[in-house]
Amino acid sequence: MTHTARRIGRSLALVLPVVMVLSGTLAVTSVQWADSDSDSQLLAASSEAVSKPAKPHAPQDVLREKLLVELQEKDPGAALTGLQRAVEQRPSLARHCMSIAKALGKAAVEQYGPTRAHRFSRPVCDTSFASGVAQFS
Repeated sequence: MTHTARRIGRSLALVLPVVMVLSGTLAVTSVQWADSDSDSQLLAASSEAVSKPAKPHAPQDVLREKLLVELQEKDPGAALTGLQRAVEQRPSLARHCMSIAKALGKAAVEQYGPTRAHRFSRPVCDTSFASGVAQFS
């Protein structure tokens, strides 16, 4: 009799914590955290609004942001010149040159329209700027 009681006790000691964790998890995920008209549910740990997006730390991200600002303030030609100079000064940025040039092409289309943006095309990074303009036109 004592042996059977010990066996049941050990089984409960193993199973009960698992059942409690699973039921608690299911209870938290089934609660409507979002508004009733929203289609998606938010997790309890997620934030509704983030005050500032995380700043890019990688050199290529910093360069991309700098050149996009330069494109907005001046023109795509100045941004492409800046990209070419940056790649010449830091050859490690060469592998990111095409993606940055495409991003500049997209931004140029958004700001100037496809026809005017295409006029700024130059053979920087294997004509990736022109490819970006064509892709987002």
